[in-house]
Amino acid sequence: MNARIAIFSVIVFIYLLVELYIYFNLKLVIRESRFNNLYWTIYVMSILIVITGITFILTSSFNLRNSAHVPRSSAQNLFIGLTFTLVVSKIMLGSLFLLIDLSRLTTWSIDKLVNLINKESKLISLEGRRNFLIKSGLAIASIPFASFLYGITVGKYNYKVKRVNLSFSNLDPVFNGYKIIQISDIHAGSFDSKESVLAGIKLINDQEPDLVVFTGDLVNDRAEEIDHYIDVFSQIKSKDGIYSITGNHDYGDYYPWNSSEEKEANFNNLISKHEELGFELLMNESRKIQKEGKYFNLVGIENWGLPPFPQKGDLEKALKEVDSQFTLLLSHDPSHWDVQTLKHNNKVDLTLAGHTHGMQFGIEIPGIKWSPVKYRYPRWAGLYEQQGQYLYVNRGFGFLGLPGRVGIWPEITLIELNSEA
Repeated sequence: MNARIAIFSVIVFIYLLVELYIYFNLKLVIRESRFNNLYWTIYVMSILIVITGITFILTSSFNLRNSAHVPRSSAQNLFIGLTFTLVVSKIMLGSLFLLIDLSRLTTWSIDKLVNLINKESKLISLEGRRNFLIKSGLAIASIPFASFLYGITVGKYNYKVKRVNLSFSNLDPVFNGYKIIQISDIHAGSFDSKESVLAGIKLINDQEPDLVVFTGDLVNDRAEEIDHYIDVFSQIKSKDGIYSITGNHDYGDYYPWNSSEEKEANFNNLISKHEELGFELLMNESRKIQKEGKYFNLVGIENWGLPPFPQKGDLEKALKEVDSQFTLLLSHDPSHWDVQTLKHNNKVDLTLAGHTHGMQFGIEIPGIKWSPVKYRYPRWAGLYEQQGQYLYVNRGFGFLGLPGRVGIWPEITLIELNSEA
């Protein structure tokens, strides 16, 4: 309990320092407005929302042990999202104010120096400029606020189909036009709307896929999180089946279990959930996907990521029964592709991964593709090619942490295979 109080106290103290700094800047422009009282009321309410939100998030995380999973409500996610939105907007606003003050300090110092050299020069008045810059800062800070507000209300279920066409010389011509749907990172424990998720499932089925693959992170921590959505995801239709693998969250590593036995039981339960969903779980093994007497290799490994993520994937074992025919690998973490897959003697033609979520935040417009996650994962979203091998990183179907998406929308990948033969 003391540790919890200490963590909460430190977070709130830092937050209040930032608020205090913002307050001293805002009062310079708000006091001139005829809506002075309204502005201050809104400002104080935003502080109360953030403190209450931080309290809710911390107490919820501390009280996980021994509590039954309850599906998220829209109100809970909206409240958590609004807390995120206000914090990000105020960090942005505080940063802008800091730049303004540093600029003023620089200008004042230069002006002071010039005045020492030339006694007749007049000191520049910075007050009017400061007020203008503060108002500009408020306008700029409103952009992320509006973007995050959209992201936590609409963006998190704004499913997009990304289409990719690829050709391979070792793929038999009978598979020309073969359609594979990839989804990843469901994170069922974060959802708050069955109706919205069903819209995503309908979009999957509308593509009439030959094969559907799921590349890990079915839940946030506990297998029971998917219970409320089994009837939803079991509606996915695929001619040649649905295959899945595990991601780092599926092992329950981030949950305060009472014992190792309880954690193991949860993972075994998760395995059974894949079966209930109609997913065939591949754990370091392969299958042959057949059509008209021809086939290609489908391989799935358990999660393998750079520390601190689990390294349970065994590529050597998974490729044991694989030949030189076209080979598709399901591997949750894109880091695995660089560290192991590219270097393996058995060539993997195409790897499908997820994990990054595109950080659920970024910019993707013609000519610009950016997210802060690129500094941790160089291959963070979309198609990559090296040494004649391909990697596709799905942006994720669900969401985690921030109950929303800003600029990086939830993805359903449609890959069409063709033969070069």
